[in-house]
Amino acid sequence: MAKTLRVVVPPHPLIAHWLTMLRHEGTPPALFRTAMEELGRWLSYEAMRDWLPHRKDLVKTPLSSTEGTVVETAVPLLAVPMVPGGLHLWEGARQVLPSAELCLGGLPGTIEAQAGVVMFLDQIRHGDELIDLLQRLDQLGVEAPRLRVITALSASPGLKRIGESYPEITIHTACIDADLDEQERILPGIGDPLQRLGIRTAQPN
Repeated sequence: MAKTLRVVVPPHPLIAHWLTMLRHEGTPPALFRTAMEELGRWLSYEAMRDWLPHRKDLVKTPLSSTEGTVVETAVPLLAVPMVPGGLHLWEGARQVLPSAELCLGGLPGTIEAQAGVVMFLDQIRHGDELIDLLQRLDQLGVEAPRLRVITALSASPGLKRIGESYPEITIHTACIDADLDEQERILPGIGDPLQRLGIRTAQPN
């Protein structure tokens, strides 16, 4: 049986609400940042549902003892935001993943054999950026079951390209838009996230 890229669009009204805030052309930068952070939080919550390592543990309450569930912090979890846009998704996700180690500036040189990796991209357009990262994860020995991708918005052409090369990964996104325009912008999309966030990037020398 052929493998198919797994793209999860959670049917949650809070996710739909914050996506609408991103889409609205009148949303000011401060609210746009809040919307990115909220999507990072809720999409990460959904992505961790059946994936985060955990174990049973006996706990004593004020009145008795009972079995509880605790996150297995002995298994490393790496958060890899693609800067600068992915940082705002991570700012929301850190509330859900307080024990995750933040990797700034891209992937680390080595990744532990059991470590999980969560990648944050503001949006997936043509898919080139994510494919490049997945190629480097291959070289580091990180297989699809150890990986989750969080993105505010995805375009169908980019997902198609990713699925052709990496059909086993799982992507959590607030919405899938159908098209790209001539400048490879997502339609209807959310505009240029960096411009709307008020972020200026350095020009190459």
